[in-house]
Amino acid sequence: MGVAGGGRLRGSSGSKRQQRRRTMNNVKLTLLCGLMTVLVLRGTVGFNLLLNSGFAGDAASGADAKAVDDIERILGEIRSDSEPDYGGLPDDDTDDAASNSTVHFTLPADASTWPYRNYSLGPRITQWDAMRQQWLSQNPAFPAVDGRGNPRILLVTGSPPGPCDNAMGDHYLLKATKNKIDYCRLHGVDVVHNMAHLDPELTGYWSKIPLLRRLMLAHPEVEWLWWVDSDAIFTDMAFELPLRRYAGRNLVVHGYPDLLEKRSWISLNAGIFLLRNCQWSLDLLDAWVQMGPKGRVRDAAGRLLRASLTGRPEFAGDDQSALVYLLLTERERWMDKVHIETEFYLHGFWPGLVDRYEEMMAAHHPGLGDDRWPFITHFVGCKTCGRYEDYPLDRCLSSMERAFNFADNQVLRLYGFRHRSLASPKVRRVVDPRTNPLEAKEAALKMDAKFQ
Repeated sequence: MGVAGGGRLRGSSGSKRQQRRRTMNNVKLTLLCGLMTVLVLRGTVGFNLLLNSGFAGDAASGADAKAVDDIERILGEIRSDSEPDYGGLPDDDTDDAASNSTVHFTLPADASTWPYRNYSLGPRITQWDAMRQQWLSQNPAFPAVDGRGNPRILLVTGSPPGPCDNAMGDHYLLKATKNKIDYCRLHGVDVVHNMAHLDPELTGYWSKIPLLRRLMLAHPEVEWLWWVDSDAIFTDMAFELPLRRYAGRNLVVHGYPDLLEKRSWISLNAGIFLLRNCQWSLDLLDAWVQMGPKGRVRDAAGRLLRASLTGRPEFAGDDQSALVYLLLTERERWMDKVHIETEFYLHGFWPGLVDRYEEMMAAHHPGLGDDRWPFITHFVGCKTCGRYEDYPLDRCLSSMERAFNFADNQVLRLYGFRHRSLASPKVRRVVDPRTNPLEAKEAALKMDAKFQ
């Protein structure tokens, strides 16, 4: 998707005033450079000439004093005219060395509020529910339900706009994308794979937020947007989301309620979640994104989140910690509409799963979605597309190969094939080629049947 755009600070008049002030500051800095040049020349050339002419007295010292006064005056005006960006944080042009040794904002005494809330994802929308219902009534050819009468889902994923740092990263990114397309094809789910940065200020973890907002507004026929990280693999191709369970809820996220009460930064996983297309969700995205702008805001958010959440290491503000913080500090506003999923693996942490696939195939069958046959295996910490990872690259790649083949077997058996082993991309035929495939079609389509 090549849509350009991004967040901006609210208030066009404020932006214009700030731009004019910065222009004037540039002019003043130019004058300052000129005065400094005069002083340098006086110190290297003119000083000797003045000595020889006998004019090194009060006139020279007076000129020097006036130049210094002018410099101080200009610097003072520049300081007074400067407006801090993002509601009180230092300007992005401030020297990095100084910022590393200075705390640029004061943490609240109880670390319960984030004071900088003026970043915008776009024009403010307040009546989206009514606007969406009106659109649906005017466009009956695009209903909010699919052909089976279920709420329409749009699976959204993405990857960086450029190639991975290593070829194997691209290879497994392609496999993970193919896996998602397979699942969506089997279950009638629409899918979007995004490679564009819609907002230059929201990079990395945060790039999903402007994308989800844009898709929400562009597709009012979609009831649920389902974000799935690029490093997640569907490993139960028969399992379907229990959408009826989420009536009255607008955000579905995998997590641990007991850890949330303990303010743990890993109590929720923001790499896979469902977000209903409604006004509440637009408001949540607006509130969530406030810690996302890169640079000073994100660094300041990292310090606040580390002080507020238990067990969080020291790094820049991330979307997962920000979501946990938001739900804890504004519980009354958000939590009534949040469903924390614990009954199946909307997010299954890969180290405890990938070595048990053979046991699962021997004892259970697809369609369970829990620890007996995990719905999604999420390779958190692998980062096979980047240069740094929390686990050895070889282990990540071999585990992703097993997960992909484990899921791919569930698709291939519809056509009479299976991988030779979970470690091998090679396949073998498991159905007699002389038989009529149509005769076994009904049995093959039973995705939750046990593997023989």
